Amino acid sequence: MDDDDQLTGLWRRIADAGDITLGAACDVCAADLSVDCAGITLIDGGELRTLGHATDERARRLEDNQLVTGEGPCTEAYVRQTLVESADLHDAYARWPAFAPVAVEEGVRSVTALPLTIGRGRIGAVDLYRTAPGPLTEPERERARGYARILTLLALDSRPGLLAPRHQPLRPGPQGFPPHVHAAAGILAERYALPPDDALARMRAHSFRHGQPLSRTAEHVLAHRTLD
Repeated sequence: MDDDDQLTGLWRRIADAGDITLGAACDVCAADLSVDCAGITLIDGGELRTLGHATDERARRLEDNQLVTGEGPCTEAYVRQTLVESADLHDAYARWPAFAPVAVEEGVRSVTALPLTIGRGRIGAVDLYRTAPGPLTEPERERARGYARILTLLALDSRPGLLAPRHQPLRPGPQGFPPHVHAAAGILAERYALPPDDALARMRAHSFRHGQPLSRTAEHVLAHRTLD
């Protein structure tokens, strides 16, 4: 089967599911590839990272963990612009010392991440998580690449501003956080006379230590003007 025939078949599978959206396509991708959950992180303008979709709460926590720690398969796939895979996350503790132990604790044993790219532009990555160790088969990888192309188009259809302007060079890796996270860091910086980067580091450490999403930590700071 050539690439065009494969893409046509994947589009048909998504359409048969009844809803041609980024979230629906991600759900179909996860079911078709028999992975246990999946998540999409979008990189807005090469800097701002946001959750595009998560098939369940576990995937949401794993995507947020990568946002908090700044490491993991999502970031690596985005930076390298290629498929990234760990067949057994027990062997990935040195590679991703903050992400891998959390993923294993969540019951995830293997992951495949693919960048979402169009031409020379890159807008994010999709993570495919499995509770059993082992890599995807080569036919599954080819289908995953096809789904990544489709997810890219659907993400851009709903958020055309994701691509960075061509005159602005992309940084080596995704930087930045959603606006309310920066707002919360600003509150802490002002209250404790900290540099903004130090305030943000405190929020990330607090989130990691308590195992909660960075966005939830930010919401608490916005409501109570403290981490406590």
